[in-house]
Amino acid sequence: MVLEMGSMWVVLMAIGGVLLVLRSILKNVNWWLYESKLGVKQYSLPPGDMGWPFIGNMWSFLRAFKSKDPDSFISSIVSRYGSSGIYKALMFGNPSVIVTTSEGCKRVLTDDEKFTTGWPQSTIELIGKNSFIAMSYEEHKRLRRLTSSSINGMEALSLYLKYIEENVIISLEKWSNMGQIEFLTEIRKLTFKIIMHIFLSSESEPVMEALEKEYTILNHGVRAMQINVPGFAYYKALKARKNLVGMFQSIVDDRRNTRKVYSQKKAKDMMDSLIDVEDDNGRKLSDEDIIDIMLMYLNAGHESSGHITMWAAYFLQNHPEYLQKAKEEQEEIIKRRPSTQKGLTLKEIRSMDFLYKVIDETMRVITFSLVVFREAKSDVNIDGYLVPKGWKVLTWFRSVHLDPEIYPNPKEFNPNRWNKEHKAGEFLPFGAGTRLCPGNDLAKMEIAVFLHHFTLNYQLEQLNPKCPIRYLPHTRPMDNCLGRVKKC
Repeated sequence: MVLEMGSMWVVLMAIGGVLLVLRSILKNVNWWLYESKLGVKQYSLPPGDMGWPFIGNMWSFLRAFKSKDPDSFISSIVSRYGSSGIYKALMFGNPSVIVTTSEGCKRVLTDDEKFTTGWPQSTIELIGKNSFIAMSYEEHKRLRRLTSSSINGMEALSLYLKYIEENVIISLEKWSNMGQIEFLTEIRKLTFKIIMHIFLSSESEPVMEALEKEYTILNHGVRAMQINVPGFAYYKALKARKNLVGMFQSIVDDRRNTRKVYSQKKAKDMMDSLIDVEDDNGRKLSDEDIIDIMLMYLNAGHESSGHITMWAAYFLQNHPEYLQKAKEEQEEIIKRRPSTQKGLTLKEIRSMDFLYKVIDETMRVITFSLVVFREAKSDVNIDGYLVPKGWKVLTWFRSVHLDPEIYPNPKEFNPNRWNKEHKAGEFLPFGAGTRLCPGNDLAKMEIAVFLHHFTLNYQLEQLNPKCPIRYLPHTRPMDNCLGRVKKC
């Protein structure tokens, strides 16, 4: 028996050795194929490697982000190839360059002449080929101008402030009477209700719950490998998209029918704006266009604000000194308020200096969107390295936000680090350039309103304070922050 086990061990070791040699050969063949296509002798490509054929560096990426140390993916590349700040890789099925410096990211995101949007095909199939992540620069500019007016600017924010505050107050009171809840799940329901009101005026509770459930499944597939086989995240996400499209089609049909009957009585919202808009030739958006844009906006509009709200409350709860400072600031706002005033004003929200530092620090530490994709429109030189035309460029925000040269002790939550200003490109929670997230002001206002009432009147008691963290598709506690919301 011992002899058999020993023989088996030798065989396994031999197989392992063969596989390692085969992997090395395949990696060299893989990179040679890309070099031969490029005529690479004329180029100075960034350091790095293309990983396994077809799979590329995705195993390393997924393994790191499913571990306790997601930053090991980039740190392992840096340890092998040095601190160049730019590396070649094969990511999401495409030859790519990963940019990890603030200057490099800013350059890529703001240079529309050299770079265009470059999201992976798998992401486009899930979010929609007619959404902002896939459309041309001119079309994006036109539709952004139309849609951003509904969610940003003084008039829009003033319009939504009362609705947001009312729902925050109702939700916190409700949660305090529910006992044990998944704090993140409940906040995501709240932010989804708010974005549904803004974009669709109103929707029934069952419809909202059904949409939110499908969005959760969709997001699990966005950064997964493109494996369209039952049981895999991408397969489930495609099914979720199909269900979402069906639900949105029903909503669009109902809206068109309603407008035929009550065209003069219906208040305009984002859906109305998209139905009405037409280009210079009088061409209107198709149902498919409208559905993809709405699907994208509703997803972005509740996912990021929901997660950041949860983490901001979490960090304040775990840092009593910052919680006390935030609470004193909110109490001072209440004291200065006229006795006849009910509810927050935009002026008061803009005076929340420390609370906004808490929000910025939360967005930095968590880095909700860890990467944005671009594509080189022509051969481009970045920091002395050439990015070939057609290659994807991944601006790695997480490396920028956790750069110890910019942010000392980068993983430490410290709102006071925002007492000084930072250079453009050093803080990129909403991206940069012409494709900067159009709902950034709305999202921060929404979070501020929640934290105002939370810090004044409630506290979070976590059931599992040391719960492990999951990093894909977004950073969150594995138990979705299970606990109780208690009145102070």
